[in-house]
Amino acid sequence: MYKSYSMELAGRTLTVDIGRVGKQANGCALMHYGETTVLSTATASDKPREGIDFFPLSVEYEEKMYAVGKIPGGFNKREGKASEHSVLTSRVIDRPMRPLFPKDYRNDVTLNNLVMSVDPDCNPEIPAMLGSAISTSISDIPFDGPCATTQLGLIDGEFVVNPTLAQKEVSDLQLTVASTREKVIMIEAGANEVPEDKMIEAIFKCDEVNKEIIKFIDTIVAEVGKPKHTYESCAVPEELFAAMKEIVTPAEMEVAVFTDEKQVREENIRQIKTKLTEAFADKEEWLAVLDEAVYQYQKKTVRKMILKDHKRPDGRQITEIRKLAAETDIIPRVHGSAMFTRGQTQICTITTLAPLSEAQRVDGLDAFETKKRYMHHYNFPSYSVGETKPSRGPGRREIGHGALAERALVPVLPSEAEFPYAIRTVSETFESNGSTSQASICASTMSLMAAGVPIKKPVAGISTGLVTGDTDDDYLVLTDIQGLEDFFGDMDFKVAGTHDGITAIQMDIKIHGLTRPIIEEAIAKTKEAREFILTEVMEKCIAEPRKEVGPLAPKIVQLMIDPAKIGDVVGQRGKTINTLIEMYDVKIDITDDGAVSVCGTDAENMDKAVAAIKIISTDFEAGQIFTGKVVSIKDFGAFLEFAPGKEGMVHISKIAKERINKVEDVLSMGQIVKVICMGKDKMGRISFSMKDVPEETTEA
Repeated sequence: MYKSYSMELAGRTLTVDIGRVGKQANGCALMHYGETTVLSTATASDKPREGIDFFPLSVEYEEKMYAVGKIPGGFNKREGKASEHSVLTSRVIDRPMRPLFPKDYRNDVTLNNLVMSVDPDCNPEIPAMLGSAISTSISDIPFDGPCATTQLGLIDGEFVVNPTLAQKEVSDLQLTVASTREKVIMIEAGANEVPEDKMIEAIFKCDEVNKEIIKFIDTIVAEVGKPKHTYESCAVPEELFAAMKEIVTPAEMEVAVFTDEKQVREENIRQIKTKLTEAFADKEEWLAVLDEAVYQYQKKTVRKMILKDHKRPDGRQITEIRKLAAETDIIPRVHGSAMFTRGQTQICTITTLAPLSEAQRVDGLDAFETKKRYMHHYNFPSYSVGETKPSRGPGRREIGHGALAERALVPVLPSEAEFPYAIRTVSETFESNGSTSQASICASTMSLMAAGVPIKKPVAGISTGLVTGDTDDDYLVLTDIQGLEDFFGDMDFKVAGTHDGITAIQMDIKIHGLTRPIIEEAIAKTKEAREFILTEVMEKCIAEPRKEVGPLAPKIVQLMIDPAKIGDVVGQRGKTINTLIEMYDVKIDITDDGAVSVCGTDAENMDKAVAAIKIISTDFEAGQIFTGKVVSIKDFGAFLEFAPGKEGMVHISKIAKERINKVEDVLSMGQIVKVICMGKDKMGRISFSMKDVPEETTEA
């Protein structure tokens, strides 16, 4: 039966159609927000996938170019690989949904969101996020929801719920928060140095809106929701845990995991697995789940050590940061480089500068973002964690970490007018034991400064973790979590910012939400740690951006010309500008308003290119001095090229002070001569004189 439900959300109507389409999916919601339309579906397999020890959830966010009246660019006119924006949106949907499925559920689940129409005032991410929650909640798939998601902007000090694209352009905050009925479950933010107290206020403003949306979803579920299906539990048998503790006591497991050397801990666990495998050799059903059982045993041990004994696996205090190190200029010949080390996490970031014409073109549904001037790419090779596997290009994790670092650094970058470069930073993970994304922010800040990029302020990032007990008041927030504390803990709360405020947040959790005191404490601890990293490590390594870009980096000279002269500089079919580029080994970019950028590495050639552009784009006046090359000799005189595509004539009578019979007696093809402009002749050609050039002259 087809039913439709509506509510007012941030001044626009949100409508959910149930039973209209997609009836064979476990759950389906056709979402309308203004004139934005998204089809959200949830499907699950009948049986668990064999041989896995994780929940196989797949979240897709599909952008169709027809949604904004476009045909895909390039030779292939069919949508192909998901864009980075699609990947990032899928991750934002995945992160709050995943913890709400049963921990022992191993059936494949796919949440698909198809963007079919986009209203610029109604971001399709909103109905996609809500549609995934609704379609799963009304389905027969086990799910401890619903959850809801809200975006928030900050314009002139005022919060704006679900801002439009135009509002996002001027907003100091782009915040996304997901909540359940009781708690906040996911936070994602980019900000222009928003103070911590304002950020907390914004988070719980979203939480208020989410609670109203959940009431709306509850009415839908009450009317059309299906009974949840039973499933085959993949939980580890309790009798296996009991048998394991007789062979490896909790004290022995504690000794095995209590070390700051990741490799030592992994070897200790390998020996424990070998011991247990030999002990349970005749119990095939136990051997099938032994890896998961050992993982759970480690997890319980680590959580008990931290929460009850206040002991961290590497021996640090609860608020203690791992050993830090920073250095710049470790890679020769690149435009800028820096390395940041935090314990067994090490990132090297390389900065590359280029003319603005090399900014990344973006072909997506967002009408405002058509190019990216700053690009941050993050790589996570298998050797960084001591593993071996072939590289298949960046996955969703790498794309997400790169986007987080990019978001953290954009607020401190100089404007194009201040620094007319396209900028790319690449973070290479040399070693990983937790918080590589935040280390990449620190390394990138120093690399940018080493490259001579005049960033406004340095940015640092740090991550906090969480271990919870049986009640909301029983918890411990950890500063600077390493990999083990991330795997076995309940939260990874990443915060980046300057001395003055937050520039980015990304929060992932494995439990059913966080209370306000936990969020406030996590943000306070990241601020304290961030200040320490900036002051005691990064600023002691490089205190401020270098005054100039390096000798191997391209130099850029800018000038303004009359827009009416752009055609003269470009020339017919680009002949003039291409000649300049080839002749002086430079790159030239011209905007519609007449702004010209000349980019190169040889200062002398750049000066010559700029001089030629000035000549080409300037109206000629009598008395100007030029240097030209003889390109044609006639009986009546010679033609000189004094700039690419620009020629003038020297009459035979103006070549020498004495009378000459033939032009060839004085001039030859290719000869370079100095001339003075005499104005234009009767035919409108520029007329030059060689004999009237003053002895002491300066070229125009």
